[in-house]
Amino acid sequence: MIKWIDLRSDTVTRPTPVMRKAMSEAEVGDDVFGEDPTVNALQERVAKMLGKEAALFVPSGTMANQLAIKSHTQPGDEVIIEATSHPYNFEGGGGAVLSGIQFHCLKGLRGILDASQIEEAIRPDDHHFPVTRLICLENTHNRGGGAIYPIDKMAEIYWLAKSKGLLVHLDGARLWNASVATRIGLHEYGQWADSVSVCLSKGLGAPIGSLVAGSRIFIDRVHRFRKMFGGGMRQVGIIASAGLYALDHHIERLKEDHQNAKRLAVGLKELKGVSLDPKHVETNIVIFDVTETGKPGFQIAEAMKRHGILIHAFGKTQIRLVTHLDISSEDIEMALNVFAKVFSGK
Repeated sequence: MIKWIDLRSDTVTRPTPVMRKAMSEAEVGDDVFGEDPTVNALQERVAKMLGKEAALFVPSGTMANQLAIKSHTQPGDEVIIEATSHPYNFEGGGGAVLSGIQFHCLKGLRGILDASQIEEAIRPDDHHFPVTRLICLENTHNRGGGAIYPIDKMAEIYWLAKSKGLLVHLDGARLWNASVATRIGLHEYGQWADSVSVCLSKGLGAPIGSLVAGSRIFIDRVHRFRKMFGGGMRQVGIIASAGLYALDHHIERLKEDHQNAKRLAVGLKELKGVSLDPKHVETNIVIFDVTETGKPGFQIAEAMKRHGILIHAFGKTQIRLVTHLDISSEDIEMALNVFAKVFSGK
């Protein structure tokens, strides 16, 4: 039987036995009535961690982002966002369908924008133009290879937004990774956004769930739209308990994922035809180009799969690897050995 080493995403993790035990013992109630004590505890804890007044538990990161966009905007508004960001590329066109907004996409460096770029993109007060209402940032940036948004840039963008009467939403699905890598507190990042979404089912290894955090007034509005979107859940403390367990046990260990990703990058750099800069691997995502191998990414992925290694190829020439809770340092060495065989044609 093949032992799969799955480097496609940090969403593939499975609950640990002790996490499953916590789930089985969770105290529950009807969350639609606000009576699930485990959900309430999770929401209060995450709000406090992010330095916000309140938070709301939702099924997915996509719903978290879309609820924030909906709650911050009016139909016809424009949202400034980096061109490779998750809410623009990977949320099914939800911004247009659910909120009636349009995105104004800017190209950043590994997903990172400067305040000057954003300032140039803000629409003038003219009836010919849509109203610029919201700026969306992503930290860490998935398509930027897990790049960490420098906190000074976040602060500059936030103060620009305030000076122009705009709002800022932070897609912080992997904000835990940024915090562990930089030792900058979650609340320090959170202060530079009006709302923050965080995900429990990526690096933290919970089976499901994200949260949106912000002011009490904002979260009350998010709650209304969660109902409208069909995101109300009942005895969901069973799931929320996995999130609480992850907050207790799986945050600090993220540094192991970062070390494994760095080892992957350093090892891959030595292989002929691979193009990447290990200095750009800041957290748990490694993106590299395989143009010089003469093999398309999907062909490399198929070859790796035959050896029990699952990887994600996007586009014709790029491959993304993501380290996580279920990947050991031994798995990394095995993956590197297989990459060496595949790239050498063996």
